[in-house]
Amino acid sequence: MAKGAAKGATNLFEAAGLGDDAPRPLADRLRPKTLQEVIGQDHLLGDGLLGRMVRAGRLTSVIFWGPPGTGKTTVARLLAEVTDLHFEQLSAIQSGVADLRKVFDAAKAKREAGRGTLLFIDEIHRFNRSQQDAFLPHMEDGTIVLVGATTENPSFELNSALLSRASVLTFKRLDEAALEALIQRAEAHEGRKLPLDADARAALISMADGDGRGLINLVEDVFLSVPAGTEALVDREGLVGLVQRRAPLYDKGQDGHYNLISALHKSVRGSDPDAALYWLARMFAGGEDPLYIARRLVRMAVEDIGMADPAALLQANAAKDAYDFLGSPEGELALAQATVYLATAPKSNAAYMAFNASVRVAKESGSLLPPKHILTAPTKLMEQEGYGRDYAYDHNEAEGFSGQNYFPERMERQRFYTPTGRGYEAEVKARLDRWAAIRANKAR
Repeated sequence: MAKGAAKGATNLFEAAGLGDDAPRPLADRLRPKTLQEVIGQDHLLGDGLLGRMVRAGRLTSVIFWGPPGTGKTTVARLLAEVTDLHFEQLSAIQSGVADLRKVFDAAKAKREAGRGTLLFIDEIHRFNRSQQDAFLPHMEDGTIVLVGATTENPSFELNSALLSRASVLTFKRLDEAALEALIQRAEAHEGRKLPLDADARAALISMADGDGRGLINLVEDVFLSVPAGTEALVDREGLVGLVQRRAPLYDKGQDGHYNLISALHKSVRGSDPDAALYWLARMFAGGEDPLYIARRLVRMAVEDIGMADPAALLQANAAKDAYDFLGSPEGELALAQATVYLATAPKSNAAYMAFNASVRVAKESGSLLPPKHILTAPTKLMEQEGYGRDYAYDHNEAEGFSGQNYFPERMERQRFYTPTGRGYEAEVKARLDRWAAIRANKAR
């Protein structure tokens, strides 16, 4: 038994007083009992950060970021066991400040008695900013070790103050090998092979979409549907009938997912609307999330079309909104229309390349101040320091263009954006060339 395991229930069923012989879902019966049994997260365990923490016998607060069914809850519980911490679990969906206060008070009492607390918060991104702030003092003084789990990007959903006090660890979607290992574990537990032929077994793995818990639930459905001793193996079509789920035409979680979106993107970039529509249809048929496709269309609009046709971004966003409004299948036509628009639009990656170049220079140049003549002088002291002095108001200049320098005084003028001669960008290019000539004349 892992250290500390006797001090608390290891799962919800034991907590409810149900022993090993009580009826339990297969997914719970197969839940790893040690960290060594966890599948698919070797980059975190073993020689990873969590493995090093366990060997040192000391945990720090962490945020587990990853898709459902990848072991976040299980790993948190096992970490508490091997480090002899009291395990406390809350869901941000069902809990509020009052629940947190009770947990913090109990953790303080346990700490005074000589035992720490690992507080696991599922869906931590559901807590608002003030609720997230409530963790900070208790993390800092060691009352709790926080382990938060989220399926959303922590950079967007969690406070910077919270992120600065916790390491973000990414849980990977389970790959085909990991899911196959889970099936074999289930087969060993049940004492019989899964009654599927090779094609149906592959389809079952695809249906799981990287979700280990989801896979085990599907496996349990198959075992329950096909009596032990049945010799005939279930094929793909039969599997679909058993689990009442369509077998995908490609694996959304693996190479098929990335291959098809890459094919769609490159067909749009290559201005081939027919090929683009084909790959779009393949993704729909495979069960891809249409909003994922919509996000990628928006990306294509800004990366590959940009200023050559600024309306492309409007079209892509409008298609996303239309799908949100109509749903499937009507909304899919809006995404198809946007795909055709983007594929037939003039192409330019000039704005994309310009932004990448500006980011690189900004990182290299440090914290250079803007030139004083373009700074506002709200106080007398700032006015005396030269803030705003000699600023030329562009609307008072010929052609509405002053040609002043807007870069830091210690930086030479940079050229990031070089428009093409395609589409609307041809007009932009002519305009910039005219302004460059005015700027050069004033510099003489």
